[in-house]
Amino acid sequence: MCASISRQCDDKPPISGRETPVTTPVRDLPLLFLGTGSDPASERGVDCPGELPAASDPGLVERARAAKAALGDQVFVLGHHYQRDEVIQFADVTGDSFKLAQQAAARPDAPYIVFCGVHFMAESADILTAGHQQVVLPDLAAGCSMADMATFDQVEECWEALEDAGIADDVVPVTYMNSSADIKAFVGRHGGVVCTSSNAKRALDWAYSKGSKVLFLPDQHLGRNTGVLEMGFSLDDCVVYNPHRPDGGLTHQQMRDAKMLLWRGHCSVHGRFSKESVDDVRARVPGVNVLVHPECRHEVVLNADQIGSTEYIIKTIEAAPAGSAWAVGTELNLVKRLAGAHPDKNIMFLDKTVCFCSTMNRIDLPHLVWSLEALARGEVVNRIEVDAETAHYARVALDQMLALP
Repeated sequence: MCASISRQCDDKPPISGRETPVTTPVRDLPLLFLGTGSDPASERGVDCPGELPAASDPGLVERARAAKAALGDQVFVLGHHYQRDEVIQFADVTGDSFKLAQQAAARPDAPYIVFCGVHFMAESADILTAGHQQVVLPDLAAGCSMADMATFDQVEECWEALEDAGIADDVVPVTYMNSSADIKAFVGRHGGVVCTSSNAKRALDWAYSKGSKVLFLPDQHLGRNTGVLEMGFSLDDCVVYNPHRPDGGLTHQQMRDAKMLLWRGHCSVHGRFSKESVDDVRARVPGVNVLVHPECRHEVVLNADQIGSTEYIIKTIEAAPAGSAWAVGTELNLVKRLAGAHPDKNIMFLDKTVCFCSTMNRIDLPHLVWSLEALARGEVVNRIEVDAETAHYARVALDQMLALP
């Protein structure tokens, strides 16, 4: 496939009336897809064999080390599993979002918590930590597309629709950890619970002991996969509420008949995997084990060998025998880190195309250096602070999760 670029000849007179513009081709410009060629005329070329860029600027590395050393025990750096290696090397602890928030709460002696993750994670850390601790997010633009798919006003409108259908008293809201503090607080106010990808079934078991229906926010795939594969529901028991349509695009009867109302949200990373990705890797790699996160689409988890949370994926790879092959359906930074840590195993990304979490990758070394150096000067930048009322009700929902049987 080629494209041609044309330009008007500079030595021709101006076009007037109905004269046809005279053009000459500059050159045929091949469309270079990622990893399929190079352009010698470009600054760095577009050839990409699948490797990440070279190691970070050594000057920035040294500045980060110096600032962290100067702060000493005053700072506690948290690094989510999806962070790039140049950032994760400075983390005091790594983990998923809830584990990291718990770790922050367990360090009350550290006045500064630098959260290398995304916005909702830093909010949870602020909710769970002591009042004298300040949570810093190195880049405020590090959000979460899934969390942003459910706003407070939208969820309020959804609840009004459930009231109009006469079923709100029967509905228990359950929100995934990957949601804003506002949504966690909404769930806390309405007697619900927060869940993670590893305890979603326990959260749902608890919810169904309190009501006959669940509103699951904001990831439809985790809700559907848990309900169908672990709770024994049928796909017909689950309906999708679309916040961009009146009454979510549902009739009142559909709401009344459903056991689970799934919010129309998804993870931009895990949602891209397809059954074709699974079929392709099985055709290319004999004996491969397909291991995916439950945020993947239903048809993907149905065709996988194992499904589990980020921590489950890590432990499964660690325990796998040497020589085994694994196609992992989760964020690329983690997959590459696992492959590097286990060279005796054949670990690959489930899809052929690169799939970083773009918002998570906003936390890069320059932003980390900037925030650490500011703290070393006594200046708190990009503080994440949840207001007292929101934090109270969000804490109610989080505490209910901690109290699950």
